Amino acid sequence: MQINKIQKVEEAVISLPGVRSIGVIGDPGCEGLGTYNMKVYAGVLEESARDDITLIVGDLVPEGTRAYYRDICSFTEAVASNPVYVLRGNHDTGAYAEYFGRQNYALLLEDFALVVLDNAMRVFEEEGLQLLEQVLAMEEVAQAVIAFHIPVPNHFIQNCVSEEEFGRLKKAYASYKEKVKYLLCGHVHSRFEDEVDGIALICTGGGGAMIEDVSEEIKACSIEHHMVHFYEENGKLSYCFSDLPEDCYSREAQDDILRGKLEEAVAGELMAHLKYLMFADRAKRRGMEKIAGLFEALAASEYYHARNFYSVMERPAPFRESAETFIPCEEFEYQRLYKMMEEYARDNSSPLAAQAFAGAAAAEKIHAGLLERAADQESFDIDRIYVCPVCGYLMAQGDIRERCPVCGGPKRQYEVFAVPDEGKDEKGN
Repeated sequence: MQINKIQKVEEAVISLPGVRSIGVIGDPGCEGLGTYNMKVYAGVLEESARDDITLIVGDLVPEGTRAYYRDICSFTEAVASNPVYVLRGNHDTGAYAEYFGRQNYALLLEDFALVVLDNAMRVFEEEGLQLLEQVLAMEEVAQAVIAFHIPVPNHFIQNCVSEEEFGRLKKAYASYKEKVKYLLCGHVHSRFEDEVDGIALICTGGGGAMIEDVSEEIKACSIEHHMVHFYEENGKLSYCFSDLPEDCYSREAQDDILRGKLEEAVAGELMAHLKYLMFADRAKRRGMEKIAGLFEALAASEYYHARNFYSVMERPAPFRESAETFIPCEEFEYQRLYKMMEEYARDNSSPLAAQAFAGAAAAEKIHAGLLERAADQESFDIDRIYVCPVCGYLMAQGDIRERCPVCGGPKRQYEVFAVPDEGKDEKGN
């Protein structure tokens, strides 16, 4: 009989002899159970298979309805390789207990104890605090991790429980403080390490939700999706972060038939995206703004479908190395492919196609040059780029023509992609 991976906790204290390590995942589903988020979650579940059990420190779902819980449980069962325990987050409302059981519980592992406390409503429940004191008083418990969702007051963020609530927690562990080795939390879509009340605080929220800026010291650009491993090493309870590689989770991509169908789906959705955008342009020119709005929305929907299908099979390079990986394709297009196709079209009396290939080749050459500059992300200093909407030619700041050098489209029609400066509009005025 297949063993369920999701553990519904019925007892306040559970002994797990032989379990020596925990993989910890934070905030996989609070922003939705979309394909991109779930690919990250699948990746950290696979990484957590290195450990004996997995703990999710809250926000498994965007909202606590049975439909979302059924979806996430089904997904977890399909991917996880070890037992998965759940801690309630502020998004895990409604039917939580129906699927995961108790909200305050303790796991007695081989080398340490894990005490799970519910503070999803920004208060610690009295039942949980009493359980914590009870577990720490046990002679067999020499070291412990206290886990909860919302951080206690720290040196990095204000999004935490009150000092008063932290005081209640401190009072509960005060008599056995030397046993408490780590405070563990999620909620923040990033990660940081701190020390509060003389105890290490580990915050992890990189298991699915998009990484966000936390403070001036902790920027999204410097944090990867990740998880945490807790284990005993040389008699000491230790931990380490594992960053998730950009090319995580490839089960579906390894199925040749499914991969082929995914590629067909991407192509079909992108073709629909382009078709709807072009019709929206036609509607705008005729003054039919409502119709244009409808087709722009349809186009956006088709794009997101294509993105989801593509993300299933995408195997990108690490982010900081990604820009340069796109250069060879751009060079091949303008040096060989489009040039060859332009010549073929002209030789076969197809001037419209020849014009399209020539215009694209001119733009791809610019693309390649900009990508070379972007390969050094720290020194990339172009903050304003212009695109001709007639032919797609691209111009960087300092190289703006009154008319597009490829098709002659006027400057006033250029689309601007910019990081606005204070006191300037998006056109740079």
